[in-house]
Amino acid sequence: MTTSRTAPKAAKPAFVCDACGHQPPKWLGRCPECGEWGSVIESTVTSPLGAGRVVASRMPAEPARPIATISAAPAKAVPTNVSELDRVLGGGLVPGAVVLLAGEPGVGKSTLLLDVAQQWAAGAGTPSLVVSGEESVSQVRLRAERLGALHDRLYLASESDLGAVIGHLDAVKPGLLVLDSVQTISAPGTEGVPGGVTQVRAVTAALVGVAKERGIATVLVGHVTKDGQVAGPRVLEHLVDVVLHFEGDKHSSLRLVRGVKNRFGAADEVGCFEMHEGGIASLADPSGLFLTRYQEPVPGTCVTVAMEGRRALVTEVQALIGAEVQGSPRRTVSGLDSARLAMVLAVLERRTKQLKLYNREVFAATVGGIRLIEPSADLAMALAVASGGLDLAMAPTLVAIGEVGLTGEIRRVGAVGRRLAEAARLGFREALVPPGCGPDGSAPKGMRVTEVSDLRSALQTAARASADHGSR
Repeated sequence: MTTSRTAPKAAKPAFVCDACGHQPPKWLGRCPECGEWGSVIESTVTSPLGAGRVVASRMPAEPARPIATISAAPAKAVPTNVSELDRVLGGGLVPGAVVLLAGEPGVGKSTLLLDVAQQWAAGAGTPSLVVSGEESVSQVRLRAERLGALHDRLYLASESDLGAVIGHLDAVKPGLLVLDSVQTISAPGTEGVPGGVTQVRAVTAALVGVAKERGIATVLVGHVTKDGQVAGPRVLEHLVDVVLHFEGDKHSSLRLVRGVKNRFGAADEVGCFEMHEGGIASLADPSGLFLTRYQEPVPGTCVTVAMEGRRALVTEVQALIGAEVQGSPRRTVSGLDSARLAMVLAVLERRTKQLKLYNREVFAATVGGIRLIEPSADLAMALAVASGGLDLAMAPTLVAIGEVGLTGEIRRVGAVGRRLAEAARLGFREALVPPGCGPDGSAPKGMRVTEVSDLRSALQTAARASADHGSR
């Protein structure tokens, strides 16, 4: 009597997009998820274990211990001596931590990290290693010479193979590794092209394991997509300990490092930098970049205080009201949310009865290249538009803080005390704030704080403040 044996299931073909990780049921010329052409490749997927199979136990490499007996000293942050970056990181780089720094091309990622590597080599007592997959060592050396970032313990290498990168770690034994960028490194034995989903995931997982094992602070440079998201699989951001976004307008010298994820500190901090011919420098007090000093008050301007992370930044909003036009007038913004401007214009015209804006062009912008997307700038935006439309200059010592609702009410926003303190420090003496945020004993000394409940009362109060200032 013969018995039949069930043959083991063979590996079945599967298809995956090498750009976004989407798995279509069959091969397609264009990925339906991200729209890339020619990115769908065939990958072999083995059949999973049976649902009832039990995994045998084994002895762990290190036994579990009571939390009170574990020392936190190995996780103490080491300062990079780049003050604004340390502010975002929560004090510095933690040994064994992996940081992902993403930003648009040309924003200054390599320049910033070369300065960080030099500062680490000079002050941390351990070497730093910069591995570039995009430039030769001679090109990096030229930039370092221009920045003054030369040090005997700063090592450079140009590699695109993961095994070679780990070989450099064995030879140099650095305390800091900067990899520029993770999308240019390939892992041997892994499917896909460098920069693809499988390659990026494999490279990052391997470097995270090496960093944890050897206690190397690691900074990975990441590319971004057209919409500003970190390129590669979403799991990339889950693998690392810290995710930072490096932002900046190419027409402005201002650069912002914004924390998105941080396992060792606050995730809402922002660091400010200024790009110049000699490199990049930290800005401990950047508020002056976002203001324009006028000899005489000018219509169409109003000052607000924005919160970037935990930092209060005094920012000027400008508006220009054009002539009447036929058809659809333009609504142009720079540094502001176009949807919020459209809402503010509709509320102004509907609730105040003083402005007719439906057939007039409106241009609104911020000063210094900063981007305001929080609702607290609504009131300043409305006052700037009203100031330009009515040809009434706001008092130069006035700041306006508040969110504007569809019925014209002024809504409360967070951190009003911190905003007012920063405005008072820079010499502003009058403030318009939402109800419940006015003087309660915590208002800055020398500042007159007025609560305004709706947009109409805010305009009236601002007009009186302008008249009082003009009569002095």
